[in-house]
Amino acid sequence: MELNLGIRAHDITYQDPEQIAEEVSSKGLGSVQLALAKSFPNLPTQTGALSPGFGKYMYQAFSKKKVNIAILGCYINMIHPNVEKRKQLLARFKEHIRFAKDFGCSIVGSETGNIREQMGYTEDNFTEEAFQKVVKSIRKLVEEAKKWGIIVGIEGGINHPIHTPQLMRRLLDEVPSSQLQVIFDPANFMSMENYQNQAKVFQESFELFGERIVAIHAKDFIIEDNWIKMVPVGQGMLRYDYLFSWIKKHKPFVEVLLENTKEPYIDESIKYLHKKFAEVDGA
Repeated sequence: MELNLGIRAHDITYQDPEQIAEEVSSKGLGSVQLALAKSFPNLPTQTGALSPGFGKYMYQAFSKKKVNIAILGCYINMIHPNVEKRKQLLARFKEHIRFAKDFGCSIVGSETGNIREQMGYTEDNFTEEAFQKVVKSIRKLVEEAKKWGIIVGIEGGINHPIHTPQLMRRLLDEVPSSQLQVIFDPANFMSMENYQNQAKVFQESFELFGERIVAIHAKDFIIEDNWIKMVPVGQGMLRYDYLFSWIKKHKPFVEVLLENTKEPYIDESIKYLHKKFAEVDGA
């Protein structure tokens, strides 16, 4: 079994889709997570700019190099404190849902945002109020996704309302729809309290929502100034052996997408992941 490896398109330095596709393909990668505004700052990508033609152009640019668009990234603050702004952001996500199939893509992804206008760490995100606002917004997105046969992929993280595996499971229970699935980023669930017991974090995640994981993000972390700091893959202490053993046994060929890994680290990180994947047996 091979590792099905890709990368976030905006971690590639080019801003032309064909150049990005060529670079991704030349590195032996088969997929991208495509966040339109981040990858193409010179193109209009605001709400209302998308069309079937836009999607098909992107699909063709990548597919010519045998690179698929695994996730259409639309990372919004879905619980923005300004209600009108929140409506605008949800409308943007819904537009991505409507045209996702033209990109050859079945997943539109986001994290769950921030209770404050300025993104960043705040324990205000860890309240029941913040969680319920996430549930309300995701229900709206899932209703749109049902109309178009698209998956809403939600990613948890320690700075967001969905900051533990248990809360991810609760979210899935609160919004009981097969259109809602998980983009699993194990580094995002690491904290100062649990990073020394990664086996437990991985096992809880797999038991609670393993069957709902549709894509995986790959990055790494170190401890700096008594806090978690994200670093390129292979430069930290994430236990990829736990992840890859599970993939081989339960999720063959799931798309694993490099994140937080740019030049000059990309080639080294690719080699690191393939080596780690080959070392585990999945038994």
